[in-house]
Amino acid sequence: MNEIVVRHAEISDAQALHEIYSQPALVRDTLHLPHPALKLFTDRLNDLKPGSRNLVACIDNKVVGQLMLMVEQSPRRSHVATFGMGVDCRHQGKGVASALMQEMVNLCDNWLRIERIELTVFTDNEAALATYRKFGFEIEGTGKNFALREGQYVDAYFMARFKPV
Repeated sequence: MNEIVVRHAEISDAQALHEIYSQPALVRDTLHLPHPALKLFTDRLNDLKPGSRNLVACIDNKVVGQLMLMVEQSPRRSHVATFGMGVDCRHQGKGVASALMQEMVNLCDNWLRIERIELTVFTDNEAALATYRKFGFEIEGTGKNFALREGQYVDAYFMARFKPV
């Protein structure tokens, strides 16, 4: 298998991110809406919010996944980060999500003073749940009717991981 390289996203990655998040399965398993505009991704890459890190995973110099890490800016929650992630459907099951998660955990544990990483995931996203559990995330609660998906309200888990002592 080809090596997965994780790096910070560049403005030139906008088209690849647009293509990834336009895939129906990614729309289904994230909070993105169908038919996203390319401008959404160019704007996000041009105007990175304070405390954010936008990572991409590449195979053979092609972007195949993305993870956006957001460190809370409130002084009372500056020890907390949240993230969202998506992997190109053609590259799922190949370690892309794990490579992104490994780099995100490394940043949080060793560089950013993050003690708690939070996430929200649909309760039926078994592949994502397995990946998150692999990295030490535990379910803390369930949001009933959390989001509208394909005309139906679906539940989501609230998960967190604490920095190992």
